[in-house]
Amino acid sequence: MNNLLPLPILIPLLGAALTLLLGRRPRVQRLVSLGSLGAVCAIAGMLVAQTYREGVQTLWVGAWPRGMGIALVADRLSALMLMIAGLVTLAVLVYSTGQDGEEVRRETPVSIFHPTFLVLCAGVSDAFLAGDLFNLFVGFEMLLFASYVLLTMGGTGARIRAGSIYVVVNLLSSSVFLIALANVYAATGTVNMAQLAQRIPALPDHVQASLQFLLLLVFGIKAAVFPLSAWLPDSYPTAPAPVTAVFAGLLTKVGVYAIMRTQTLLFAERPLHEGLLVLAALTMLIGILGAIAQSEIKRLLSFTLVSHIGYMLMGIGLATTAGLAGAIVYTAHHITIQAALFLVAGLIGRVGGSTDIERLQGLATRSPLLGVLFLVPAFNLAGIPPLSGFVGKIGLLRAGAEVGTPLAWVLVATATLTSLLTLYAVAKVWNRAFWGKPQDAGAVDPDDEDEDDADESDESPGVALPPRMVGATIGLIGLGVALAAFAGPLYDYAERAAAALPGPSYVSAVLEGVPTP
Repeated sequence: MNNLLPLPILIPLLGAALTLLLGRRPRVQRLVSLGSLGAVCAIAGMLVAQTYREGVQTLWVGAWPRGMGIALVADRLSALMLMIAGLVTLAVLVYSTGQDGEEVRRETPVSIFHPTFLVLCAGVSDAFLAGDLFNLFVGFEMLLFASYVLLTMGGTGARIRAGSIYVVVNLLSSSVFLIALANVYAATGTVNMAQLAQRIPALPDHVQASLQFLLLLVFGIKAAVFPLSAWLPDSYPTAPAPVTAVFAGLLTKVGVYAIMRTQTLLFAERPLHEGLLVLAALTMLIGILGAIAQSEIKRLLSFTLVSHIGYMLMGIGLATTAGLAGAIVYTAHHITIQAALFLVAGLIGRVGGSTDIERLQGLATRSPLLGVLFLVPAFNLAGIPPLSGFVGKIGLLRAGAEVGTPLAWVLVATATLTSLLTLYAVAKVWNRAFWGKPQDAGAVDPDDEDEDDADESDESPGVALPPRMVGATIGLIGLGVALAAFAGPLYDYAERAAAALPGPSYVSAVLEGVPTP
C-alpha cells in the first residue's frame, strides 16, 4: 500500500476548490496553484524513485475489500508520465503568470483559469494512475470537462467554433468509451485492468477482437491517430498560448498512454502489429504533409503534433521491449518539446503581432533571444543530434530494424522521411519569420484579417518579453535538453518500464490478497 498515490489527484482538486473561493484575490490564487502543482511534481518524483527501486505501487481506495473498490496503480511508466506532466503543467502555469493585466482579462481570466487548470491536472493524474477502465474514463472526463472551458476562454467566435468541434468529437468518443465499458463488464464481470489481464485471454477470439477494436477506437480519437485526427488542427490553434501548450503537450499523450497500457496488458496475446504499424505510418505522413502546407505557426505545430503521434504508435505496434522503450522515451520528449514550442509561438505573437509567417519577418533581429528559444526546440522536434528527439527516434528506428519484417522496414523509412520533412517545416518558419529585415510590429492589412482573427490575437504587437514567460519557456526547453543529457539513465528506466508492461508484475502487485473467483 502506498498512500502517496491519491495525492497527485487530491491536491489539485483541493487547490481548485480553494482558488475558486479566492476568485477576488488573484495573487493568492496564483500562489495556491503554483504550490499545488509544485507538490504534485515532488510526489511524482518520489513515485519515480519508488517504482524504480521497488516496482509497482498500489492502493485500494476506501474501506472496500480488495478486488471490489477502486485501485490506484503506479508503475515505472505511469510514474514517469506523471512527473513529466507535472513539470510541464507547472512551467505552463508560471508562463501564464507573466501575462499583464489586459492579457489576463482577455485570455486567461484568473478567477476561471486557475480552478479549471487544476481540475485538468487532476484528471491527467487520475488517468495515469487509474487501475481500472472506469476510473480511466473518469480521469478522461475530468480533463475533458476542464478543457472545454479552457478552449473557449475569451469567447471569440473562432474559439467558440473550435470548441464546438472539440466538444462534439470528445462527447462522441466518451459515448463509445461507455459502450466499450459496458461490453467489457458484460464479457468479463470486471473493469479492473489486472483482473481483465487474466480474464480477456479466455474469451472467444471474436469477443476479444470487438473489445480491442472499441478501446482502440476510443483512445485513437483521444490520441489523434489518423484518420481520427481531423479535429485537432482546427481546435488547438485558437486557444490562448498557455492553454494550447498544455493541450498539445499532454492531452493526446494521455490517449497514447491508454493505448500502450491496454495493448500491452489486456491484449498482450493480440498485439495487432500490422494494423498499428500501418496507422503509425499514415499518421506520420499525413500529419507532416499537412504541416508543410501551413503558414500559421500554431496550425503548423498542431499538424506536427499529429504526425509525431505516429512515432509513439510505431513503438507500440512493434510490440517489443526495444520498441516500447523507444515509445516511452519519445513520449516523454514530445510532451516537453511540443509544449515548449507552443509557448514560443505565444511569444512570437507577442513580439510580431501575429503567428502567420506571411506577416512576420526579421524576428531574429528584433529579438535574438526569441530566435534561440524557437531554434532549440525546433531542432529537437526534428531529431537533430544529440537532442532528445534524436535519442527517441534512434531507439525506435533500431527497434524497427531488429524486428526486420518488410512492414517494420517501411516504418523505419517513413519515420526517417517524416523527420526530414519536420526539419523542412520548422526551417520554413525560421526562414520566413526570423530572417530578413524586421517589419513594423503588427503590420497587417486590415482587408486580410476577419473580425474573429482580430478578436483572437493572443498578444499585443511589439511588446518586450516578460521574464516569467521567458523563464518558463527556457525551463521547458532545458528539460528537453536534460532528457538528452541523461539519455542513458532515462533509457535504462524506459527499458525496465517496457519490460514490465506485458509481464505478471503489474497483475500480481494489484491483485495480491484478492480472492480468486
